[in-house]
Amino acid sequence: MHRYRSHTCAALRKSDVGSTVRLSGWVHRVRDHGGVLFIDLRDHYGITQVVADPDSPAFKLAETVRGEWVIRIDGLVKARTEDTVNKTMPTGEIELYAQEIEVLSAAKELPLPVFGEPDYPEDVRLKYRFLDLRRDTLHRNIVKRTQIISDMRRRMGDIGFGEYTTPILTASSPEGARDFLVPSRIHEGQFFALPQAPQQYKQLLMVAGFDRYFQIAFPRRDPRADRLPGEFCST
Repeated sequence: MHRYRSHTCAALRKSDVGSTVRLSGWVHRVRDHGGVLFIDLRDHYGITQVVADPDSPAFKLAETVRGEWVIRIDGLVKARTEDTVNKTMPTGEIELYAQEIEVLSAAKELPLPVFGEPDYPEDVRLKYRFLDLRRDTLHRNIVKRTQIISDMRRRMGDIGFGEYTTPILTASSPEGARDFLVPSRIHEGQFFALPQAPQQYKQLLMVAGFDRYFQIAFPRRDPRADRLPGEFCST
């Protein structure tokens, strides 16, 4: 068996009932229901509910785990009772009965909670961006964006377009927006500019005979009150 997992936290289904599996991930939350512990284990793919009762050899260690600890769990996949099935989760028909738990990384109290969607000040969110990006909404948005871009590339390729990359450093251009300047390390007092758009390079490709061009590029303009560099992309 793999050192850390045999399945992801979104993979197990009712067809896996009776299997012994290994999962690794972050402790999303811990609930104590009358001595029986329920741990929601999260990874990039989803969440699986883990159960540890007092008869489990992993129970003593399960009592110590806290939110955002990284743990490995070996356990037996069991079907949930009909009244405990969670239809909002892909793994909602099963739960994993913990037989062994290994703490891979313990976490201190977090400055920014991951569970739920609390409204925190922007400066706190940016300072602890690695925690902010673990939150469900942001995580799903970034995955969705990647899927959309991947689908755009596939669809453009299907109709005969080619994706060509263009330089990201250039001389300052006479376009209307303010340039985002990058100081030169070699030429003191001189600057490069990030292209505001790949338009000039696109036109060079067209004149050179490249047909059906597309590129996914980031507008690179001086920051303003309502946007930051790299916050938007265009095709």
